[in-house]
Amino acid sequence: MPETNDKHIGVRIREFRIIRDFSLAELGRRAHVSTSQLSRVETGEQPASPSVLAAVARALGVTLSVLHGQPYIHMLQKDQLDRLLAPISSALDAWDIPAEDDLPPRSLDDIAADTKAIAKKRAKGEFGTVAEALPGLITALAVQTYTVPGRDRERAHNLQAEIARTTAIVAYRLGYMDLARLALARMAVAAPHSGDPRQVAVERYERAVITHAETSRPDRGVALMRQALRDLDDDGDPATTAVRGTLLLRASALSAVQKDHTAARDWLGQAAQLAEAGAAADAAENPPGSRYALAFGELNVNLGRLDVAMFQDDYETAVRVADDVRLPESYQPTRVAGFLIRRASAEAWTARHDDALASLEQARAKAPQLTRYHPEVHQTVGTLLRARQRAAEPLREFAQWSGV
Repeated sequence: MPETNDKHIGVRIREFRIIRDFSLAELGRRAHVSTSQLSRVETGEQPASPSVLAAVARALGVTLSVLHGQPYIHMLQKDQLDRLLAPISSALDAWDIPAEDDLPPRSLDDIAADTKAIAKKRAKGEFGTVAEALPGLITALAVQTYTVPGRDRERAHNLQAEIARTTAIVAYRLGYMDLARLALARMAVAAPHSGDPRQVAVERYERAVITHAETSRPDRGVALMRQALRDLDDDGDPATTAVRGTLLLRASALSAVQKDHTAARDWLGQAAQLAEAGAAADAAENPPGSRYALAFGELNVNLGRLDVAMFQDDYETAVRVADDVRLPESYQPTRVAGFLIRRASAEAWTARHDDALASLEQARAKAPQLTRYHPEVHQTVGTLLRARQRAAEPLREFAQWSGV
């Protein structure tokens, strides 16, 4: 019987091959893998080696994490993806060309409201709705950057950077790396003209996440975070504090991926100090909690500690950290589910089998689509199945639901 994980990877390879309109022979030519081998991988008859997976991912223009189970691609079909993403690509290609029609330009206030609204939808994983709105916003901002003067032009560039970021994240989540990189390139152009140095830092952060973290170059991601922190002065603004803290946590996680445990602890320690300073400043406000609340704090640092422990395969520490995490009621369901999945993985590795299954059940209740196709869910359920010669009924049901 073929390995479960490879079988799922094979199915995903076939999905992306069909979406790209590649035959087996064409994908084999691009990936330098034989057609017969690709066929066996797709059907689950043969496990795919890491080198073959890397070559196929490059040929398909996706990341390895997408092949290992990125959930969002399953929400959309080929015709929907083509219909949604082609206009975005076209709008980005015409990024710096003002429209030739005589329609009056939209106000920056209206564009800002729409930008904020789709950012919230993006955070909820509503990528279809976001993708439909993006071409119009990209075009509207191209007009504004040519027609508005002074500070308004800076604001237009700021919004342009935000829209480019949303575009990059959506394209990345849907597995379209070429489009994600194009959007990041547009963000890199807009951010320096936004009048907000935080936008430049955020662009580097997204580049580290999208371009380097999953292409076996976490060292480049760390270098980007170091440069971003060097260029972003700490002006005491809560938003700046949040960005700097996020950069520190990303540097910590990327260092952990490299097994540079000393650097990971150092970055994490700096993030903890920043959170403590923010909490102290928050407490001194009148009324307390009116300045730094929900910007960056202990929760972010604890989640960073969890990430580092998981990357270092220190699952006992990961379980202890996870037990101390208290998520607010307003926390986004997908983020809650992501945390629960990581906790379940640590629990499974430390033989807390019932706890791991309970965490997976909670994650499924919070975000079924994310949980169903998440690679760590498949790995965790596989660990639990192997740990029990005869699986309990809830585990069998969960394994069947998630396709394991």
